[in-house]
Amino acid sequence: MVILLGNQKGGAGKSTVTLLLANYLAVNKNRPVTVLDMDYQQSISSKYEKAQLTENMFSYEVLAADLADFPDLMTVLSKNPDEIVLIDLPGKMDDDDLIPVIRAGDLILCPFGYDQFSVDSTLLFAMVVSKINTSASLHFIPNRLKSGVKYQTRLEVDKALAGFGYVGKGFPDRIDFQRVDTTCIPAILLPVVLPVLGEIYETYIEREGNDA
Repeated sequence: MVILLGNQKGGAGKSTVTLLLANYLAVNKNRPVTVLDMDYQQSISSKYEKAQLTENMFSYEVLAADLADFPDLMTVLSKNPDEIVLIDLPGKMDDDDLIPVIRAGDLILCPFGYDQFSVDSTLLFAMVVSKINTSASLHFIPNRLKSGVKYQTRLEVDKALAGFGYVGKGFPDRIDFQRVDTTCIPAILLPVVLPVLGEIYETYIEREGNDA
């Protein structure tokens, strides 16, 4: 299964969500996972390399990859039908090499915020990927939700996004998310991330395994 994580909006949280899902699948669900870090900043692969210096045990592998290398990488990774490949996409959609990557996705996860700029970028991302890949499920993850804040346009935004996919459970705005790395999910975050990750797993990943 190939899961893409993307949004044109920088700072939407796609790299953090990639790490959360990778840790959850590998540690909590004992699933074989490989992460392809295709984001231009390559923050995930940088964390992975730093963690290797401390001789940590890893439950999955992270590969820094160029878009042009994707076909060859998938030839290797697809040899294991149980492998879950998570791809942290670049923040821009202006590279033609993105097209085969997007077409390969079985599930597209899109974290976003309810501010106007993030919503506009999210809608544009949804329109582009929906035209390129008509079969993948598109799942939106509200991110950095502030407690006590009333989002006046939330219903309107959710309705607009529902035209492309499903708006799922969201993550609160917590400083602890900065502690997420390639080895584990900090215990303090488990109560707030497990409902979101569990929803994704049960709705798409576990269901695909049962269908197979």
